[in-house]
Amino acid sequence: MITRHIDFDTDPGAYRHWKLIIEPPIATVVMAVDPAGGLHDGYELKLNSYDLAVDIEFYDLTQRLRFEHPEVKAVVMTSGLDKVFCAGANIQMLAGSSHHHKVNFCKFTNETRNGVEDATRYSGQVWIAAVNGAAAGGGYELALACDEIILIDDRVSAVSFPEVPLLGVLPGTGGLTRVVEKRHVRRDRADVLATKAEGIKGHQAVEWGLVDEIALHSRFDEAVRQRALARAEQSDRPAEEHGIILSSIERREDTGTLSYPHLEIRLEHHIGAAFFKIKAPTPAQTLSSLDEMLSAGAAFWPLALCRELDDAVLRLRFNEPELGTWVFETEGQASNVLAVGELLREHAGHWLAREIRLYWARTLRRIELSARTLVTLIKPGSCFAGILAELVLVADRSLMLEGVVGHSTLPAASILLDEMNDGWFVMTNGLSRLECRYLGQPDDLQAVRDRLGKELPAADAAELGLVTFTPDEIDFDEEVRVMLEERNSFSPDAVTGMEANLRFAGPETMETKIFARLTAWQNWIFQRPNASGPEGALRSYGTGSRPNYDRERV
Repeated sequence: MITRHIDFDTDPGAYRHWKLIIEPPIATVVMAVDPAGGLHDGYELKLNSYDLAVDIEFYDLTQRLRFEHPEVKAVVMTSGLDKVFCAGANIQMLAGSSHHHKVNFCKFTNETRNGVEDATRYSGQVWIAAVNGAAAGGGYELALACDEIILIDDRVSAVSFPEVPLLGVLPGTGGLTRVVEKRHVRRDRADVLATKAEGIKGHQAVEWGLVDEIALHSRFDEAVRQRALARAEQSDRPAEEHGIILSSIERREDTGTLSYPHLEIRLEHHIGAAFFKIKAPTPAQTLSSLDEMLSAGAAFWPLALCRELDDAVLRLRFNEPELGTWVFETEGQASNVLAVGELLREHAGHWLAREIRLYWARTLRRIELSARTLVTLIKPGSCFAGILAELVLVADRSLMLEGVVGHSTLPAASILLDEMNDGWFVMTNGLSRLECRYLGQPDDLQAVRDRLGKELPAADAAELGLVTFTPDEIDFDEEVRVMLEERNSFSPDAVTGMEANLRFAGPETMETKIFARLTAWQNWIFQRPNASGPEGALRSYGTGSRPNYDRERV
């Protein structure tokens, strides 16, 4: 089984698999995977196949395009290899990976593809796939994440989903869902695509809606450029402004702790929990103008904290799978948190403020999709206000200490919600967390909206239904201890399934469908011997022998 400590740090100077060419208003992203550049030894990344190392770079690239290049309004993704766009996830990597790694790899890949769609939909940075060779499996899924797909018409290149006929698994980054949900391909045609290993090419791919256009080799580059320029004209991104540099994240790892400038994480393996303590900005970090925000760049508190949270979540997902409960705490002045939020709201139409808001929305969704129990503890000295109050709404359980603690000078705990909590950070189901919390209870939702901007002590928060329990000083620590120990005693599989069912009430979206199906179907299929067993399709692929399937439908 492939296992190791995984690091998510990278930058364009360290890329081995991607090349970025900036020619405003267009950026071209070229995929040219180094076969020897995998995360682990034991397999080669041939034909632009990818593993987590490739996707870590791709995620970094997507983030830098959004923050460092406001002048880029259209992004063209293409291949640097001849007659190959991308062969998808590397089969030998999947065959040799632990189940935990496979599922988290698929989840991270999914989130990165969703980020591409998010940039197109909300940031005015539209992605176009220039498929200049065969696109198979995850390769076609990369193209599907783009808003438009142009396929080279060379009588050979095709788009395909060979996973079902060849590998006994499903396209793992939402491909089946995107084909019918996003591109509105007819169900029977999608069935043919997903069971025809050689795929669909040329005019048939256009007719079926699998791609938007085909172009001969002689006019392919010009066709792509014209599409990109046409879409760039529709963008509201500023042509003359400079971006901010996403500098390296400052981080220190010691035994039992993971520390960042604005975030401390304590790892308690004996109860299977990680405690996140978030620090409010200091008065000097609140800033008061757009110019100061631009000057601070990646050091601006909400952006710096969001990057730290994002990094920590990914590290804990992959490197600490036995820490099944994440506990969120805060400390500092709520007024400073609110001041930062007010600056973001004041300049909500500015490209940087918009990107920070969208980044927070993606990171909060990543937390919710992490297959961990989420707990928030609200105590005297906490600062769950504005943007940080969203962590109260994220939680599966929230405990708020009522009153003060002993002889402490800290004021009693409170929560303060504002406009940021009522639509700025939508969930995968398209609702705000307030709307989801009070689904079907319009009067209760209105009661909370009537209290936006007002400090809520424990009794008021409990009355409004914003927290689960409000024990006093005598009982608080004991109730937390019992809750965490109880959670750690449950089956992780059952708890993960339970949480996934309870968190995302309300409407279905393409995103909820993709992640629900990943959790339920791919998670199960990856463990079945038909895929992962000694004679399963993943292990048989490329050996010349056929897989031995259990023919029962279950």
